[in-house]
Amino acid sequence: MPISLPAPAPVKAGTATHCPYCALQCGMNVAAGETVAITPRDDIPANAGGLCQKGWTAGELLTGGERLTTPLLHGREVGWDEALDFVADRIRAVQAEHGPDGVAVFGGGGLTNEKAYQLGKFARVVLRTSQIDYNGRFCMSSAAAATNRAFGMDRGLPFPITDLARADAVLLAGGNVAETMPPFVRHLATMRERGGRLVVIDPRVTATARQADLHLQPTPGTDLALALALLHIVIAEGHVDEDYVAARTNGFDAVRTSVAAWWPERVERVTGVPVALMRAAVEILAGADRAAILTGRGTEQHAKGTDTVSAFINLALALGLPGREGSGYGCVTGQGNGQGGREHGQKADQLPGYRKIDDPAARAHVAAVWGVDPDTLPGPGRSAYELLDALGTEAGPRALLLFGSNPLVSAPRAGRVAERLARLDLLVVSDLVMSETAATADVVLPTTQWAEESGTMTNLEGRVLLRRRAVAPPPGVRSDLEILRGLAERLGGAEGFPADPREVFDELRRASAGGIADYAGITYERIAAETGVFWPCPAEDHPGTPRPFLDRFATPDGRARFTPVEHRGPQEDVDGEYPLYLTTGRVLAHYQSGAQTRRIAALNAAAADTFVELHPDLAERLAVTSGDRLRVVSRRGETEGAARVNPGIRPDTVFMPFHWPGANLLTNPALDPASRMPEFKVCAVRVERAG
Repeated sequence: MPISLPAPAPVKAGTATHCPYCALQCGMNVAAGETVAITPRDDIPANAGGLCQKGWTAGELLTGGERLTTPLLHGREVGWDEALDFVADRIRAVQAEHGPDGVAVFGGGGLTNEKAYQLGKFARVVLRTSQIDYNGRFCMSSAAAATNRAFGMDRGLPFPITDLARADAVLLAGGNVAETMPPFVRHLATMRERGGRLVVIDPRVTATARQADLHLQPTPGTDLALALALLHIVIAEGHVDEDYVAARTNGFDAVRTSVAAWWPERVERVTGVPVALMRAAVEILAGADRAAILTGRGTEQHAKGTDTVSAFINLALALGLPGREGSGYGCVTGQGNGQGGREHGQKADQLPGYRKIDDPAARAHVAAVWGVDPDTLPGPGRSAYELLDALGTEAGPRALLLFGSNPLVSAPRAGRVAERLARLDLLVVSDLVMSETAATADVVLPTTQWAEESGTMTNLEGRVLLRRRAVAPPPGVRSDLEILRGLAERLGGAEGFPADPREVFDELRRASAGGIADYAGITYERIAAETGVFWPCPAEDHPGTPRPFLDRFATPDGRARFTPVEHRGPQEDVDGEYPLYLTTGRVLAHYQSGAQTRRIAALNAAAADTFVELHPDLAERLAVTSGDRLRVVSRRGETEGAARVNPGIRPDTVFMPFHWPGANLLTNPALDPASRMPEFKVCAVRVERAG
């Protein structure tokens, strides 16, 4: 049933838009008048008439009493002119003393394409700083690095999500879509109803694993070894699609040699997964006419995440899956616009259109659109955690502008991040609520949210969608585009920073033209008429590209590339002092750092606080039962949570959700050398009774 809530006025009624949360970007209608009613749309294939409880209750974000409506300067309510004048003056002072890189920008994977684009442009044209990155670095950057080197292109799913319903088998490694994006499950359910089979790899018996036909439960941090063993079995048992490998790939011989050392009996000792289950997984995949291999954060958020994803891509290539209709490899990305957020300039090393910032031709193209000299554009900056860790140091930025992120909850080793933020000369946070990070800021700028503004989002399929303004924002609240325009005016760069999202998108189209992520042919009108357009779409008469690899891959020779990889253990293994693995993840009721969902009564009623999930054997050793308070300690910090005893987790592992402050006080910021992804998913801890 739709949930009705009080609404602001004036409003539009019955506006077709999209959910504010995950990368499915489920279609929904917002009917607003005396009440706000959320109902699902059935014309968007990703959700096709379904919503999860987060989507159903999203209207409460529009009416909640904790909404920021007035700029704050050192905790004092001020007008917009005073707030923006202060920020601009402090930026000038910091850059006069420390140079352009004295000011940094940190964005978010929930920002619209227009805001992500304008934020990257503002950093490089107005601030002239190289120090910009975003929290999407913590999302699917390892999969992006792996797919770029294998296929020459990074797109979460290089096929429509509806292809999964037509598959005969799906292997999902490190993803719990039943809780993180529940409408996704209907596509897997349709597949299974047709006789298809689902294989899940996860250290926990999650809600998704309970729906699987086969569940492989490895020790945290050993997914790479498991993928190598699966490919070893494929080769040994003659399941390689030799014709496909010869016609469409390069480099298989080196991979064939490298996986010879990872026979299944050896990998059973590394992972704890029985050989019989490995062989059963291969039989399911090899016996399917159409199959897909998907990875999620569980495989990617490691210091070897890029290599782990590469190992699963190698498996998919050996079976001949990528580039075949109804089959393939894909990444189940998480944040609402994690895809578009990096395509158009928030990442430290990228320019709009997924162009590399150190490519002279890319710099020349984008600089021409921006009307600046290419030589004035900065080079690559620090990645997300490296940027946060450098804040306030002698060689690092002294000021930070933060849009749409809450790193005091979401970043690894969050205690150190808090120390770094406290050293800054200036912290400015643009947000709609007083997040944990906003509460520490010198200046807080109240911004519009999902249904109060228009703009485009790019979902996990690479489908560009249109969010439409459905309600008026509270008086005194400005959009991020208006905030950037106001700062640009004060810093001498007002031209080129419009606040109208359509104007920004039209410039984005020109800036992305000819790039890997080419949006040149996508317009607001086309999106509305076609319920989304797949990139690349280089011209307005181009149909868009739902399946980009059918004829060739995006590599120079059109062939996919195998990459030999070797398993290595986690950066921090268990020992006598810290004898347990901690892994982190999400729960059904909440999203990301919880800054939004923890303010919704129905979601808090479903999941009110953090917890520590542990196996009954471990609970017995600790003499605890469900509900008892536990303290979890790592080399970086400690936190507490209520015990939740569950036989579905490994006895050597504990789990904590990261939606509340605490879990990321413990996690390890060790970085993947290619993607710069932190190792969120495994670190060594000890667990003890609290108090």
